[in-house]
Amino acid sequence: MGKYVQSSIDYLYPGLLVSQPIYNADMSLLLVAEGTVLGEDQISKLKTFNEGSRISVSDDLANLLLQKREALIGIHLTQELEDEVGYTGIKQGAIDILEKISHEETLSPSELSSVSEELSHTVEVTAPSIIVELVCALASADEYLQRHCVNVGMLNGLLGKWLGLPKETVDALILVGLLHDCGKASIPSKILTAPRPLTGIEYEVIKTHPVFSNSLMSDFPETAQLAARGHHEKINGGGYPDGLSGEDIPFMARITAVSDIYDAMVSRRSYKSPNSPFKILSIVKSLRDSELDGKLVDVFINCMANELVGKQVMLTDGRLGIVASVDIDKVEYPVVNVGEYIVYTNAGLSCMAMHYDAEGAEKNCELRVEN
Repeated sequence: MGKYVQSSIDYLYPGLLVSQPIYNADMSLLLVAEGTVLGEDQISKLKTFNEGSRISVSDDLANLLLQKREALIGIHLTQELEDEVGYTGIKQGAIDILEKISHEETLSPSELSSVSEELSHTVEVTAPSIIVELVCALASADEYLQRHCVNVGMLNGLLGKWLGLPKETVDALILVGLLHDCGKASIPSKILTAPRPLTGIEYEVIKTHPVFSNSLMSDFPETAQLAARGHHEKINGGGYPDGLSGEDIPFMARITAVSDIYDAMVSRRSYKSPNSPFKILSIVKSLRDSELDGKLVDVFINCMANELVGKQVMLTDGRLGIVASVDIDKVEYPVVNVGEYIVYTNAGLSCMAMHYDAEGAEKNCELRVEN
């Protein structure tokens, strides 16, 4: 028998194929046999028969249940938040731009100005914690490219503000983020939307997109062109397309590289589920001074961690909690308040995803330490 963990019986849903047996909380009683397809009546009977709301399921099934529940709740609430801050309109603008490029292979500053200005305004007037929540939100994998362009624009803007850069530079960074992947509109869609990791040949095709982005941006400032061209360069010289290293990589390209990697890893893709923002911050930290500019990474991680404090998260055992603090040295494992307990997350009990049903989550209560 593989690893079993506790989950909530409320996470079961009609049509679920039970790949491994489900037991009661202490695993003393078999509740559902392997191979069963759950129906509504069966789930209702289980809730009546089982003592309490906890059940024991395989680790794989627990992850599936958590992802399914978070998708049902998170996407709906994320849409409400996107509408409220104007993200939806900006995303539609990005869709229109990418479609135009794919058909006409041209792009002019005048066509982009309204979308870029709206995104700059959103970054200027929206609290950083809300922007972080939007970037980390669950969304359809079908929307990845257009969301990625908007998200990288917002992250570029935040990082520029955290660095204390002047507004005109922040606005330029937002423009670069919005356009850095515009060259992907010239890449065959069957490669962009492949429901699996790319083959070696496909990856070589993908690696041409910064050059296409540079070419499409010929009417934009040279600093923006070079930033888009260089966002896949690495500090150690192992990137593409030009093999630049260190400070030979344009400053705005180094900023965009941090934003690009974070959003690409935290997002849902056609071939992978979304990741916890804390896990991704840990990965970004590991790339410090090898692939990414170490000073930029330090600012990004410190400021992102601060904005994640107070957010609601779902733990791998199905419980919900509020992030109380983040130790930068152990950024993957924040301290989380779960009801009256303080939970020190770790490899065995970690944050699986951000959760967006925050009603009633933040309560003043006496805290106890959970060992």
